Order: sequence, then C-alpha cells, then structure tokens
Amino acid sequence: MQPTATVLVYSDDANTREQVRLATGRRPAPDVPVVEFVECATPAAVISELDKGGIDVCVLDGEAVPMGGMGLCRQIKDEVFQAPPVLLLIGRPQDAWLATWSRAEAAVTLPVEPVEFARALASLLRSKKLQSA
Repeated sequence: MQPTATVLVYSDDANTREQVRLATGRRPAPDVPVVEFVECATPAAVISELDKGGIDVCVLDGEAVPMGGMGLCRQIKDEVFQAPPVLLLIGRPQDAWLATWSRAEAAVTLPVEPVEFARALASLLRSKKLQSA
C-alpha cells in the first residue's frame, strides 16, 4: 500500500477547493506521497479537523469569508500544538507580506496556477516528511 499525505483545504468557495484538487492530482510530485483531501468550508470545521490530528499540510484560502485564511493561519499557529505547515492562497502578489505575518510557510496567488501550486505543496510535504523522520 502506498503512503498517503492528508491535505486540508479551506475555502468557502467550492471552485477554489476544486482548483486545489485539480492542481494537485494524485500527487504533486513523484517523490511525495499520494494525497488525500479533507475539505472545509468554515473556520470551525478546520479547527475540528486539526483537533482530530493526522493533517500533514493545510491549504488556506486567504480570500475566504467570513474568515480569511491569513487570520485563520495565524490562529492555527498560535493555538494548535505542532501545527502543520500552511500554504496560503493569496489574491495578489503584493499580499505576500500578509502571508509572512500569518506565519504561513508558503504562499501562491489565485487563481491556482497548477505548476506553481504543485511545486509549493510538494515542498511542504517534503519538509513535513523530514520533520517526522
């Protein structure tokens, strides 16, 4: 059986969640595990899933409402013990400083560009694998 990685995707927009799934495919790079998704449309659902454990990487939509992914990321980093790495989806490149403020490990712009997104996600999955080794 192949190893899997669990990626939590938070966005109030089902189309954004679909863009993330399509850009990832079965795996974002040959040297990382096959990805399984947990989709969340509300901040409460994200916190609930993180409390259960088993999430390897979070992908958070910075443009989500009522709570954007940047604020949620900062909350996760403050409140969740050993929080998983976060990839933020940001509205424009100029928002990268906000991603830094939120303590996200990586950020890419919306709409999701598949090659850029897969590269960023694979990098976070590799770093997660190294931490757990």
